[in-house]
Amino acid sequence: MSALDTLLSPVILFFVLGALAAAVRSDLSVPEPIAKGMSLYLMAAIGLKGGVQVSAAGFHPEMAAAAVAGVVLSFSIPFLAFALLRSWGGLDRLNSGAVAAHYGSVSIVTFVTASEALSRAGTPPEGYMVAVLALMETPAILTGLLLAQSGLKRSADAPGSHLWREVFLNGSVVLLLGAFAVGLIVGKEKYEAIAPVFTTGFSGILCLFLLDMGLIAVRRLRESRAMTLRLASLGLALPLMNGSFGLAIGVMLGLDAGTVAAFAMLAASASYIAVPAAMRMALPKADPGIYLSMSLAVTFPFNIVVGIPLFAALAARFAG
Repeated sequence: MSALDTLLSPVILFFVLGALAAAVRSDLSVPEPIAKGMSLYLMAAIGLKGGVQVSAAGFHPEMAAAAVAGVVLSFSIPFLAFALLRSWGGLDRLNSGAVAAHYGSVSIVTFVTASEALSRAGTPPEGYMVAVLALMETPAILTGLLLAQSGLKRSADAPGSHLWREVFLNGSVVLLLGAFAVGLIVGKEKYEAIAPVFTTGFSGILCLFLLDMGLIAVRRLRESRAMTLRLASLGLALPLMNGSFGLAIGVMLGLDAGTVAAFAMLAASASYIAVPAAMRMALPKADPGIYLSMSLAVTFPFNIVVGIPLFAALAARFAG
């Protein structure tokens, strides 16, 4: 899969359209209720399809190994990100911990886009990667909070029970795992009855969702006052480093090329939905202008345009 093939796919072109519209200050926008509805649809669809695929293939050691590796990677990545954000990025401990949590966690939209691109290229990832995705959201949040602890001035700022509820009962995680369980229970035969909604319409909804993401990413970058060249460079370097770790682990586990590429993209991605919600509650003094701009306005577009074709090509080379 080449970069040109990815750029000319409908989902990426809609993202570029949204980015260009925002760049020229068009008033094009997607109403918030519709954007939220599309997000719910995409998470339900990817969870269902993953559950159905696992139901057909059955459980096996490869799935367990990928899940354990994903959790360990999510917990570990923030340590490297934190060190780079402190030394090269020049951030304090509080903001470094908040940003590091974003890079250890995962972006559902990046994963969905990568899965769609890989499927179109004939190398779809295994369905159990949906469960790995859900498992990788939380560990990085815990690591980020641990690293930022010394930046908290008062015990009243420390994470409380409401945070843990937000982390473990986050809506995206509940919907992903719930839809995965439904797909696992109903299996391929019963899924066929709802396939026209969750399979046929998937690519079209994803196009509109990425149109909205393009609008948001460029507008967020334009409005940011905290972004520096050093932070922007880390927003490009971290997905390359983290994705390389994911690629190496996937190859060592003996996963197929499509699953290795998906694992690499999970490691390369940065959360801009679940983690910001947790950080707002746990670290209210951390600057959203930094962690949202880096994850959504720098890393997300880079992964969509460069990361997916790059790691797909590397996976085909080393795992093919």
